[in-house]
Amino acid sequence: MAKATAVRNVKLIAIGNSRGIRLPKGLLQKYGWRDSLVLEETEDGILLYSKEKNKLSWEDTYRAMAADNEDWSDLDAAVADGLD
Repeated sequence: MAKATAVRNVKLIAIGNSRGIRLPKGLLQKYGWRDSLVLEETEDGILLYSKEKNKLSWEDTYRAMAADNEDWSDLDAAVADGLD
């Protein structure tokens, strides 16, 4: 599972006979969440995401990486360190 970058404590609130959580406005805006989400249950917990995952194709991913002009010059040294 991906490393958590932010931790929030949220309270469960009553919603009819169920319980729910309120998501902060900033979080909704950050991920572009509007009316509905997908809730995926995993071994490590639950994962929330939009139905419209903004998943890039391999070609789009390559273009995005090339546009970022990332410096990978230290990769050879890291690979050659002998650790597997």
